Amino acid sequence: MDIQVTQKAVQKIRQAFAKEGVSGGLRLGVLGGGCSGLSYQFKFDARERPTDKIFEFDGVKVLVDPKSMLYLNGMTLDYKESLMQSGFVFENPNAQKSCGCGTSFTA
Repeated sequence: MDIQVTQKAVQKIRQAFAKEGVSGGLRLGVLGGGCSGLSYQFKFDARERPTDKIFEFDGVKVLVDPKSMLYLNGMTLDYKESLMQSGFVFENPNAQKSCGCGTSFTA
């Protein structure tokens, strides 16, 4: 079981932690809902849970609960910038269909 976070995303996560003055890890998860059935959860979390899968990328911890890991295994979190928009992008091989905004998917 594995996820990846690109160097650009790591830099943006680190900047967000510094701007918000928080420490801990970035929690990635999956929740029911959204336009396509499942939506990505993306938030700061001060504590790891005993059952979390913990990934570390250049000093940035990413926390994933076991249930979400089933949907996120093999995913890459990236950060893209363009003239029209900038933001985090979920490249998830488990998503069979996703909505136009990229924050919800069907597995």
